[in-house]
Amino acid sequence: QVQLVESGGGLVQPGGSLKLSCAASGSIFTIYGMGWYRQAPGKQRELVATITSGGSTNYADSVKGRFTISRDNAKNTVYLQMNSLKPGDTAVYYCNAAIRLRSTMRMEDYWGRGTQVTVSS
Repeated sequence: QVQLVESGGGLVQPGGSLKLSCAASGSIFTIYGMGWYRQAPGKQRELVATITSGGSTNYADSVKGRFTISRDNAKNTVYLQMNSLKPGDTAVYYCNAAIRLRSTMRMEDYWGRGTQVTVSS
C-alpha cells in the first residue's frame, strides 16, 4: 500500500558529494519520522540520520558536519545531502519512514529497497 523509492546513489570520488532522495507514495495519511540508514558489506545496518515531522534532526557521529537530512512534507520526500564523502561511507543506503495509512489508520514502518553509494578513486 505504500512504497518508498530511493534515488541519487552512484560512484563518487573521495571528497565529492551526492544527494539522495526518497519519495513515499500510496495510501498515506501522515508521515511521522523519516530517516536514512546504511549497510556496508559484512556489517550491520546502521543509522545515518533521522528527521521528525517537525524538522528536528539526529545524526550519527560519523557523519555530523558532512551530511544533512531534510524533508519536503508536501512531496512526501526525504533527502540526504552528503558532502566530503569518504571511502568509509560506501554502503547501500536505505530510506525509512513511519507512516499512518489512509486506508486502515494504522501506523506502520516502511523501508525502501536501497541505493548503492560507492566512494572510490
